[in-house]
Amino acid sequence: MKVSVFGGSQPKEGSSAYEEARLLGELLAQRGHIVLNGGYIGTMEAVSRGACEAGGHVVGVTCEDIETWRAVGKNHWVKEEIRKKSLVERLQYLVENCDAAIALPGGTGTLTEIALTWNLMIVESMPRRPLILVGEGWRSLFDQFIQSFDSYIPARQREFIAFAKDVQTAVGMIERD
Repeated sequence: MKVSVFGGSQPKEGSSAYEEARLLGELLAQRGHIVLNGGYIGTMEAVSRGACEAGGHVVGVTCEDIETWRAVGKNHWVKEEIRKKSLVERLQYLVENCDAAIALPGGTGTLTEIALTWNLMIVESMPRRPLILVGEGWRSLFDQFIQSFDSYIPARQREFIAFAKDVQTAVGMIERD
């Protein structure tokens, strides 16, 4: 399976968030999955590192927009780089070219990836696939969102997202779907 991993660029080596992302990459690679991610720093670096160190294949989807905004290149655990010009093209590739997506904690970029994946499945622009959000932060945010906008989000649309307490649970969930 090709699994896109979304997550923030802030985690640093040695932090619990970095180590959780590294473990996720390792678990995915051990099960023979191909890991796709944004290819840069933080969560992207950690999941790439975990997958690479476990003998897996890592695809980093990079773009000119990010590199113009921040002086950064692909991390050295990326085995295959796919270059896009714009951030929108990068997001589209990560969302549309996976069999499952797992979102780790992150900021607005991660939220964008989740929302885009969710919405494309809702409008049947792409086939349904597992979209698993890891951690209490995402559950709390989406519970509040759904509670506040209940009449705008029918129950059938809520079924497109799932929550996992940790990365081990998330990996188990993608393999059951």
